[in-house]
Amino acid sequence: MCFRKGEFRTGLSDVRLGEIHGCDFYMSRSQFEYWKHTQLTVDITEGRGASFSLEIPLGIRFLIRSRPYTREEAENLEPVEA
Repeated sequence: MCFRKGEFRTGLSDVRLGEIHGCDFYMSRSQFEYWKHTQLTVDITEGRGASFSLEIPLGIRFLIRSRPYTREEAENLEPVEA
């Protein structure tokens, strides 16, 4: 889900994966452990998103596509800070 900056509190169980269009992108540590070998692509499409997400009034929703990293990509990943 997408929240305005400051409306969602992150904690020690959240991992910052990077930024999307200037906004921080987080995932829970347990999700990250499951997905850490996977490239995630976040996209938007027309439609209704989750009930509390910021994109609802815009008539769009987030769509995540995934694929495993190639061996070369996996070797070049930067470590995530704990």
